[in-house]
Amino acid sequence: MQRAIAAAEHLVPCILARAEAVPGFAADGMLSAQEVFSQQLVTGLSNGMIIALIAIGYTMVYGIIELINFAHGDLCMLGAFFALTAAGALGMDAWSGAGGAAGLVALLVATACFCGALNWSINRLAYRPLRRASKLSLLVSAIGASFVLVNLGLFWGGLPMDAFAGGTSAAAPKSFPALVSALPAAQVGDVVFSRTDLLVLCVTVPLMAGLTVLVRFTRLGKAMRAVAQNPTAAALMGIDVERVIGATFAIGGALGGFATVVYSLCNQTISFQMGYRMGMDAFIAAVLGGIGNLPGAVLGGILIGVTRSMSDQYVEARWTNTVVFGILILILVFRPSGLLGARLREKV
Repeated sequence: MQRAIAAAEHLVPCILARAEAVPGFAADGMLSAQEVFSQQLVTGLSNGMIIALIAIGYTMVYGIIELINFAHGDLCMLGAFFALTAAGALGMDAWSGAGGAAGLVALLVATACFCGALNWSINRLAYRPLRRASKLSLLVSAIGASFVLVNLGLFWGGLPMDAFAGGTSAAAPKSFPALVSALPAAQVGDVVFSRTDLLVLCVTVPLMAGLTVLVRFTRLGKAMRAVAQNPTAAALMGIDVERVIGATFAIGGALGGFATVVYSLCNQTISFQMGYRMGMDAFIAAVLGGIGNLPGAVLGGILIGVTRSMSDQYVEARWTNTVVFGILILILVFRPSGLLGARLREKV
């Protein structure tokens, strides 16, 4: 209930800020039904693209080694704490103009590198030694890694820095600086796009396009597809399987790093528990689209984002999770492999 209330409190001022720039916005703050629907659709698409970036990390790892990396959401949480630490230490909230834009790009890249390196390290230390063990052992290790990262986030939030309120309350939510304004920046018809919406678009779309090119046309991408199809045959053909798996973890973590900075800029609040919500939405998106399928993860993320936005507006915020899981159950009943997943026959 507290999460739903917090989400609603953040959503209301964002909608009103956009509404003021919409033609026909009444003095009493009322919007037409079409305008409300359009703005909720934009919000849902923006959130969905962020979820999709995180979901890609889930589906890449599963496609290679068939592991549900439950630590992925908490990895993104640590990325948000890293970004807040860097922004607070450098005083980036006071930067503006070209310097502010360059600082934002540097923050995105640095957080992506941090999350990529951390995800690679988790694979090297926790998952690689258990590669030949049962899948249950790997699953338990992923859950254990998640708890470790959550506690690291709790300790990190107690640092004696101004960005963490002096570390007086490690468990309390932290305010993320508004490096990008939520004011309207563009308008198409009756639909107003805020600067954060454009940021989401400018970050997520090129990353997804670049990942598509990497997987389909590069040597590493071909090696990833070979390992995903048959790791034993790939090793016999001279492919370094462990190196490919490590690169997959690094790329998935880097995408999560980009996503968590954009998420933090849009919501302007982070906490050591945010990884659960981010990871859950991304995992649902990956399963909904077809776990192991990259376009499916994107489709699932967009569907989850739009569903949440529309449910908050037209149903009620407290029922949003019920609506999302209800849709997931219905789709999996009729399409167990997900929307774009391939039906594979199990060999006994």
